[in-house]
Amino acid sequence: MKIPVVQKVLEANERIAQENRRLFEEMKVLVINLVSGPGAGKTTLLERTLEALKEEYRFGIIEGDIQSTRDSERIASAGVPVVQINTGGACHLDGNMIREAIGELALGALDVLVVENVGNLVCPVEFDIGEDFKVMLLSLPEGDDKPVKYPLIFHESSLLLINKMDLLPYVECDIEKIREESLKINPHLGIMEISCKTGEGLSAWFSWLKSRIKKR
Repeated sequence: MKIPVVQKVLEANERIAQENRRLFEEMKVLVINLVSGPGAGKTTLLERTLEALKEEYRFGIIEGDIQSTRDSERIASAGVPVVQINTGGACHLDGNMIREAIGELALGALDVLVVENVGNLVCPVEFDIGEDFKVMLLSLPEGDDKPVKYPLIFHESSLLLINKMDLLPYVECDIEKIREESLKINPHLGIMEISCKTGEGLSAWFSWLKSRIKKR
């Protein structure tokens, strides 16, 4: 009995996600689904991105967490519209949650919407939310075995940002192994090495994002 129920849940989510996607396309809003494990640096990446680009482009942010509003408070201090989704235990955001949240945003006044998904390398990739791109953040302290352990998120992502490069001298992590195993899973995956702390590599990330916004 479980298989039909799961299928119905996923089918319903896919239908809502497609409705979201059509709305985003109609409103000409680029949507990024930002995914990572807990503590990889998603919120800090958003802060650095807003510092660099918010005067040039109009951002909206959706923050997904099981509890608390700490991340959304950090983003709100940058002066951009932000909506918090507390899942109350669910390990991901889904299409319906996003549909409810965008009702709180003036989509017509945005160029780009970034959804910071719940910190998890498994669940978020299973649920389409209507995004244009999944961008994955992986931090060096998490180790170089993640492509092998969690292949689906690497397969479904368009861009991998390897964060906390400033810690490379202090952790055992083989960057080339990450690259090699990631590209075996997804030969089209873009890979950038960054440090949100020092600013290393962030200009390449900004350029990638700007080019996608302009295309939209």
